[in-house]
Formats: sequence, C-alpha cells, structure tokens
Amino acid sequence: MTSALINLAAEQKSADVTDWAARIGWVVGLLLFIALVYWLMREGWKWRGTLQGGLPELPAAPAEAGEPTLVTTGRYHGSTTAGQWLDRIVAHGLGTRSKAGLTLTEQGVAVTRPGAQDFFIPAAALRGARLDKGIAGKVLAEGGLLVITWQHGDTTIDSGFRFDRAAEHTDWAEALTTLHNQHSTDMEGAR
Repeated sequence: MTSALINLAAEQKSADVTDWAARIGWVVGLLLFIALVYWLMREGWKWRGTLQGGLPELPAAPAEAGEPTLVTTGRYHGSTTAGQWLDRIVAHGLGTRSKAGLTLTEQGVAVTRPGAQDFFIPAAALRGARLDKGIAGKVLAEGGLLVITWQHGDTTIDSGFRFDRAAEHTDWAEALTTLHNQHSTDMEGAR
C-alpha cells in the first residue's frame, strides 16, 4: 500500500504557479486605468484654470516695499474663494502648493515661492486674517493655518499659510488685522 501511495505521489504534477499572460494583462490594465485617472485629474485642473481666466495677473512686490515688520518662512497651501474653503483657485499659479517666505511691510505682504510664481498682497487689498484649521483639501489642528483674506480684482480670496514656527501665526494675524484696520480708516478719512 505504501508503494502505491509513493507511485501515486510521483505521478501527480504540481499546477502552474503563475499564469503570466493573465498577470501581465492585469498589470497593463491597472496601469492604463491609473493613467486615465491622472489624465482626467489634469484636464479638470486645466478646466478650472480656464474658468478662472478672468482673474487679473497677480501683483508683484514694489521695488521699495519699506522696512519689514515681520518676516517668516513656511508653506503656502493654496488659495480659495473667500468663505469657500474647498473652492480652490488655480489661475496664475495660486493652486500650486510650495514653500514660501512672507515679508510684511506697511505696503502689504510679499510672498516669495521658490518654484512657483511670487505674488504681493497690497495693504489696501487686505480684508482680514484669521487662524483656521483647513483650506483647499489641507486640514490641520485648530489654529494651525494662517488664512489671509484679500481682494484681487472682483474676487475675494483666502490664502492659507503654515509657518515653520506655528507660534508666529498669532503675531501675523494681529499685525495683518492692524494693517487692514489702518488702511480702512485711511480710506474712510480720504472720502
């Protein structure tokens, strides 16, 4: 009986472990699906930029910006339509997340971004600043994001920044609010 089992075991063949044609087909199909999803996302981003084509060019920092009040570094997380924290603005590079350096002067906020377009928020365009927890798909702890609200053309924009030293957020929010209030008072006095 044992010799019969040995002969039976010797006659059996193992099944093929891998069906290479099927495996290659699945991998190619998955890669094509990923490429399609990426292409659709890219087209959606370009379409959003086209819809926001009416947004004017971003202002550049003036040559004589004045003495810096505050200077910091951190990350720029994006801009949205004010009050709509998921309505990302992508026109003119505002949708590109990047490292950022911010300089506050009496004339406004200069935002320098390596690898992305720099821009300037004039003091007259400031509408406020607050600490928040999220903007355009980036959610942090409560107060982990400085959001600067400013007017650009006919659009009110919220731009979100997270500094390397989070303790600076409060100082910046207070300084920006003070600068906005000064310019609001000056504008009312000029009328």
